[in-house]
Amino acid sequence: MQCILEILGIIGESNIVVAVTEFGKVGVLFGGTSAERVVSLNSGQAVLSALQTAGVNAHAFDPAEKPLAELAQFDRVFIVLHGRGGEDGQIQGVLEWMKIPYTGSGVLASALGMDKVRTKQLWQGCGLPTAPFELLEPTTDFPKVVERLGLPLMVKPVHEGSSIGMSKVLEADDLPAAFQRATEHDGVVMAESWITGREFTCVILEGKALPVIRLEPPKDAAFYDFEAKYQRNDTTYGIPCGLSPAEESELQQLALTAFERVGAKGWGRIDAMQDTEGNFWLLEINTVPGMTDHSLVPMAAAATGLNFNDLCLQILAQTLSSPR
Repeated sequence: MQCILEILGIIGESNIVVAVTEFGKVGVLFGGTSAERVVSLNSGQAVLSALQTAGVNAHAFDPAEKPLAELAQFDRVFIVLHGRGGEDGQIQGVLEWMKIPYTGSGVLASALGMDKVRTKQLWQGCGLPTAPFELLEPTTDFPKVVERLGLPLMVKPVHEGSSIGMSKVLEADDLPAAFQRATEHDGVVMAESWITGREFTCVILEGKALPVIRLEPPKDAAFYDFEAKYQRNDTTYGIPCGLSPAEESELQQLALTAFERVGAKGWGRIDAMQDTEGNFWLLEINTVPGMTDHSLVPMAAAATGLNFNDLCLQILAQTLSSPR
């Protein structure tokens, strides 16, 4: 069993060597009760296996099956809870109160990042480019929304991830039905102008932007939806991403700025579009991204030579020293 972990090339300018015994007893939080439970179970099992393989005293913890008071047994926690209850500041607040170090962003950044509208309002206030949007309500004048934002539109539940409840609206008459579908998942719904162009994601790890990934859903998919993300094997991912070096650097810097403005820490992901004129538009932030075999964080890390086990160890190592 490996006794010493050597973390390479991402944290600062030098290598960090950490004895796995320094982690103590680690809880890997996954599962939960959100709409993303199935994805979280897959992500968490992968992280748990990686840490145990490296010799970490890591244990599974599903908040849907165990009382949170039992978290007191752990010296630190690796959060792989996607969606509400895990990615929105709630579990982070519990861990803060219990004084247990945890991976990723703190309470405020997690809550902001889970709220698509407030994230976009923050970015707008900082002068960062993000697609125009409007909140939708039962009393909304839907034709006026179409008039202002144009078609196509994306309709999104504000507090969901993994494209759950999202719809691409091509015709004005379809907007009310898309709104109703979104309300099945969230009481707050938004419409966003459709950006025609190429979709990209940029992983942030310890203050650095990893190689950008281009996302290409299957041609018969309306957009990069839940099925394209997790269930299909014909979604393609470009690394290199197809941008020029200057464009990739521009997007990486934009992603870093967007990440920092939200107050996010440690690791995460920024999704963006490039329109047909070459302009970049921020879509959203993910503060607890997926770690499944279809996920983008492991893919970007692999492009830098960082394997999945060492990626998990590096994220966990943030709990040893990173202030919130």
